Amino acid sequence: MRTKFTLLLLLWLMIGGPVAVTAQEMKQADKYFHNYEFSLALEAYKGILDKGEPNLTVVQRIADSYRILNNSREAEFWYAQAIAFPEADPSNIYLYAESAKRNANYAKAKMLFLDYGRKVPGQAALALRMAASCDTALLWMQRPESFNVQKHEGVSGEGADFSPVKTNDGLLFASDRLVVDKKQQTERSNWTGNGYIQLYLAKATSDSTYAAPVPLPASVNTAYHNGPAVYLAKENTLYFTRTHVVKRSAGHTNPDPTSWFKGTDNRTHTNRHGIYTAERKGEKWENVKPFKYNNTNEFSIGHPAITPDGQVLYFVSDMPGGLGETDIYFSERQTDGSWGQPVNAGSAINTSGRESFASLGEDGSLYFSSDGHLGMGGLDMFKAIGSHKGWTKVKNLKYPLNTAHDDFGILTDSTGSKGMLSSGRLAQNGSDDIFTFEAFKVPCTLIGKTIEHFAIAGTSRKAEEPVEEVLLQLTEEGSATPLEVYSDKNGGFMFPVKAGTNYTIKGTKPGYLTQTLNITPDCRYNTDSVKVEMIFNRSIPDKPIVLDNIFYDLDRHNIRPDAARELDKLVQTLVDNPAIRIELSSHTDSRQTNRYNDMLSQLRAQAAVDYIISRGINRNRLTARGYGETKLINRCADGVVCSEVQHQENRRTEFKILK
Repeated sequence: MRTKFTLLLLLWLMIGGPVAVTAQEMKQADKYFHNYEFSLALEAYKGILDKGEPNLTVVQRIADSYRILNNSREAEFWYAQAIAFPEADPSNIYLYAESAKRNANYAKAKMLFLDYGRKVPGQAALALRMAASCDTALLWMQRPESFNVQKHEGVSGEGADFSPVKTNDGLLFASDRLVVDKKQQTERSNWTGNGYIQLYLAKATSDSTYAAPVPLPASVNTAYHNGPAVYLAKENTLYFTRTHVVKRSAGHTNPDPTSWFKGTDNRTHTNRHGIYTAERKGEKWENVKPFKYNNTNEFSIGHPAITPDGQVLYFVSDMPGGLGETDIYFSERQTDGSWGQPVNAGSAINTSGRESFASLGEDGSLYFSSDGHLGMGGLDMFKAIGSHKGWTKVKNLKYPLNTAHDDFGILTDSTGSKGMLSSGRLAQNGSDDIFTFEAFKVPCTLIGKTIEHFAIAGTSRKAEEPVEEVLLQLTEEGSATPLEVYSDKNGGFMFPVKAGTNYTIKGTKPGYLTQTLNITPDCRYNTDSVKVEMIFNRSIPDKPIVLDNIFYDLDRHNIRPDAARELDKLVQTLVDNPAIRIELSSHTDSRQTNRYNDMLSQLRAQAAVDYIISRGINRNRLTARGYGETKLINRCADGVVCSEVQHQENRRTEFKILK
């Protein structure tokens, strides 16, 4: 770290040494910074740095400005310079680590978080958690989810574009792209150097293409920031965020027009959000009204998301009483059409950090972004598990939907596997773009084996041998043409498959009962393989075949769930071999009386047959027979001392093909 400071000082000496820096220049730079004019503050502080010896205040202000502007690359460089000053506060180490994490420099970030924890023992737990998050992020990148993510070139433009939502005829999104007004004057925000955030509508020209985006009229887009928004198609109503500059008070402060930022010292004004509605009538947007619970003098309410029936409105706020910097709340529509009192969405969703950019997917799930839950860096996107008023936990959407940069404002289809999102992943300067994403099915390999079991005399144990030359036919759901292979001399076979796709494998060989197997491969990578085993029984009449894992509770005959799963396999065998009739038999051990065992075994056999009939098999193909203790397979007859395991060998269920 000292080396970097020395290099910065040498560079300053090489360009000519000190030039007088006036107090007025520093005062002006500080004024820009405190007024949130960070693009101007950067120019001013860099000018001061060019003239005078590097000092901590100027270097740190440059680093802070880049961080606030989401330019993590520059922020990482400048925090490295800041911590080289002996008097630098350790908090700069944490901010340096955060910037490195946002740039996916996870090894460096982990080292810095741990260093911060050593220097600030009171924050050791936080530092360890953040260091662990770096390891998790690396793991997620090494094992990505199966999504293709592409920048939407037809919508994204210069500047930040984010939070896409669907309307009846197109795509609505927020953007701070520079716009030239009728007087040919460019409206520029001194916060970012880009335009003010406005809402744009891109009319759909096909299912996936859009015409050039057009800003909404002045009834919605005021001269300051407006957006993000959500559209309630049922009522042709737009719910949108509008930013107000208000005089600073003792209340909460959040000057960032797109999210929430704590602000700077010595400020006199701040930005706060409010939610507004506008009714769409043709090409006009009219009757703009504020949300009932707006209170921009004290706190913010923004980032609306509404259920398709218009009955529940989710939003983000830093109102007093929350769990963190910003929380997700909801309000329910009352019988008179008004909105009920805001309710915090609860600790499963909200943390001590920032929860923001709420959205409701077509799949009915609540999505949001957070820097309080475990994530990859910046804002990560999460999906709430559960339902309204019953959210139990959240799921990180992981890489590549999430990255080290800010990821937010997601729009999903009814399956949750396709849609759009906003992200700063490609920007060098902190700007965001709109991306499309779509899940894909990973190709992998199904490796199978065909085997036959042979009973070991005197026991219930079985030997295993391969069955070769079995014709295996793999049919993908929705396809009528199967792939075919034969098992080799070791019973082995292979098929190419795709993750998440339903397949049926049918195996046939003369002299054996036909078998089918339904499978949905769960592959993560194309190097993965899925292993299956198909057991074949010979189609020999009067040869008993033991059904595995058919257990009954002591002295009972009802079908347990584990027994039902095994009987379902026999049901499938009967479906695959429609010409056969079977006897299903039950056997007991030698304990209890002969009469009791005969009765119990008959009841168990009949219960199994009744279950199979309930699964659609014709009762004429089935016979129930209870043999009691008359066909013991070992020496454990009456009066012989045997272990429980030996008695269990006699308690079995079998079937045989009838002639």
